[in-house]
Amino acid sequence: MSKPTVILRRCPSYDVDRIRGIVREGLQSLGDLPRGRVLVKPNGVIAHRRFFPHAFTRPEFLDGVLGAVRDTAPDVQELAVGERCGITIPTRMVFAHAGWTRVVKRHRAKAYYFDEEPQVEVKLTREPRLRDFLYTPAPVARADYLINCPKFKAHPWTTVTFALKNFIGIQNDPDRLIDHDHRLDEKIADLQEIAQQRFIAIDAIEAGQDRMLTPVPFDLGLVIMGDNPVAVDATCCRMLGLDPAAIGHVRLAHEKGFGPLDEGEIALDGDVTLEQARGQAKGFRVGLIRVEKYFKDTRITALAGPPPEKVPGDYCWGGCPGAIEEAIEIVRQLDERADEKMKPLTVVFGGYEGPITPRAGEKVVFIGDCARWEGTLDGQPVKIESLYRDRGHHDPHRARADGIFMKMAKVFWSLFRRRKQRTLRAPGCPVSVAEHTLLLARLGGTRNPYFVPASAVPFMRAYVTSKVVRCFRRLFGMPARIRAALPEASPAPKSLPPASE
Repeated sequence: MSKPTVILRRCPSYDVDRIRGIVREGLQSLGDLPRGRVLVKPNGVIAHRRFFPHAFTRPEFLDGVLGAVRDTAPDVQELAVGERCGITIPTRMVFAHAGWTRVVKRHRAKAYYFDEEPQVEVKLTREPRLRDFLYTPAPVARADYLINCPKFKAHPWTTVTFALKNFIGIQNDPDRLIDHDHRLDEKIADLQEIAQQRFIAIDAIEAGQDRMLTPVPFDLGLVIMGDNPVAVDATCCRMLGLDPAAIGHVRLAHEKGFGPLDEGEIALDGDVTLEQARGQAKGFRVGLIRVEKYFKDTRITALAGPPPEKVPGDYCWGGCPGAIEEAIEIVRQLDERADEKMKPLTVVFGGYEGPITPRAGEKVVFIGDCARWEGTLDGQPVKIESLYRDRGHHDPHRARADGIFMKMAKVFWSLFRRRKQRTLRAPGCPVSVAEHTLLLARLGGTRNPYFVPASAVPFMRAYVTSKVVRCFRRLFGMPARIRAALPEASPAPKSLPPASE
């Protein structure tokens, strides 16, 4: 087989025609043109031009990609854009805020909101794996040609997010939260078996550093393309001076046979060399920071111990600590006086064994099912038991996830019940970014992001519409969860070795 190819192209601005030309040439150069049902998967974890302007694949980039598909394959059976955003927001709202809705209409494409689509069971065969099957939206299962369009970003759980990590968005909330803990890297590697990424085009024109929901913009000025997600991610890591073998999900995807890591096994093309790309990426800040350091010199004291299972290291990089880092930035983004208004608060993660010394009147919140601690507070003995249950108890067939209003009700009721108590327990594995955001806003006395007028009305409109659509489809269409893959689902990637190898 020929080497997987990664193409680095210079693109200093979001010029739609230039992006369209670059992507068109990339498709033609790789020689695997779109066909059949074409599904484009951008990164829309969250989007808002005012509050979250740098978190998502820009509409100009998506416009260029869809235009390039129309140029190279005008007679495809279906051209669609699909995504599931994050933090319990209706995906149709993110499509609108990202500017994708008008782009999709312009190219006569179809929009798939994955939180409104039937979820299809897909069996896994590659070893090792966390699960024997995973659920994915029906449009992903039946796609013939999947185009992945991530945003080049840092990430607090996985260091970086490129092609491989963007596959978290091919699952709906109930399924993506399963194993979204200290096994997150393994989950990401498992997701690659669901569907082959036939073409990758990364929006690296304006990259996002530090975080993934509220990243700090970084002018990178590149479009990065390829035909293999591991090869693409390995090259992106090298641009940042990172060893791709040290990035958990990249290494694991390679070990499962999804692509090469070594430079010698990857063909590089384009008008930018790897060395030039390294120069353009110089100073880019990645996202892996322990929670204690993240909250240093703030009014929040963060304490963290190891996760419940024996894993390399002593920290749950894929779970609750990273979620609270994203949550505080959301609070800050929607309340410019958040740090000034924030009441003192102590948060505890994992099996912490050190002392806890809260200030007078300060709440101590034990976050996550695996939080456990024994010691003395206010002269009284306190013992927090672990609630953690092995992942074998989580059955994806019965996976459920609370909507935002149920999350609000549970969080606010728990806070009310414990309003006179020093300690509070926030259960979950993981505790979601949305729940962390609600906790921080309520306990810290800051503005609740979900009640901001600029987003409250669009949120309610999208929420009600999404519920009505799902209810209608359950009554007159396919069931919410299908126990066997659709018969027209695309076959296993031919370019990858069989599972037995």
